[in-house]
Amino acid sequence: MDGKGNISTERRGHLFLIGIDRPDKRNAFSLDMYMALSRVFGELDDDDELRCGVLFAHGDHFTAGLDLPEWTGALAGNGLPVSDGGACPMGLYGRRVTKPLVFAAQGLCLTIGIELMLATDIRVAARDTRFGQIEVKRGIYPVGGTTLRLAREIGWGNAMRYLLTGDEFSADEAFRMGLVQEVVEPGAQLDRAVDIAQTVARQAPLGVRATLASARLDQEVGESAAARRLLPDLQPLLASEDVQEGIASFMERREARFKGR
Repeated sequence: MDGKGNISTERRGHLFLIGIDRPDKRNAFSLDMYMALSRVFGELDDDDELRCGVLFAHGDHFTAGLDLPEWTGALAGNGLPVSDGGACPMGLYGRRVTKPLVFAAQGLCLTIGIELMLATDIRVAARDTRFGQIEVKRGIYPVGGTTLRLAREIGWGNAMRYLLTGDEFSADEAFRMGLVQEVVEPGAQLDRAVDIAQTVARQAPLGVRATLASARLDQEVGESAAARRLLPDLQPLLASEDVQEGIASFMERREARFKGR
């Protein structure tokens, strides 16, 4: 991308490792990087062989935030851009990835880093991670989902404590508030995220996606409306080969070999 950063990808069995790759700029997001990430998210969602994604960053930092001069035009519009055939990395402005995403952070994780994290499902942070939603220090406010999701994740008071001050907070504080699920030593975050993703990928893919969809539906429309979909959405799964394999593996006391059909 001619100095504007890259998004690396690696297929590892049923996993798709997605790496933010602009370490010389502390992984500051150019618009080109964001559009590439959108394309890669679409690739994850469209490939039936891929069951779980891992979002991480190369170098010492997850991201120092947006490369703001490049974003003036995009932020003046009605929604963040999504590439053709891609999915919105924030899950707000267009198609959202329907497969689980595991997140691994280290070093600085500012602004868009937190917003990307909030759009993932399981999060690991190195102990040296420093989080910050610092838009109020720049005269703007977050438009990637933090104002919508952070209070739901960590409670109103905790969310306002950091959204309205722009103060940084540590990985241990993020763990205390429930924003990340595990804190590991620096350098171990990606391996641990991959371990978790591999466990997810060994489960029945149709069941995993249905579980994720049901949980998200509750957040979007509320418990009563989501509850009405529980049994109807189970019916197609009952006729799947994976259910038969799940029963057979239980009876035969062996690990299931799911095929996603």
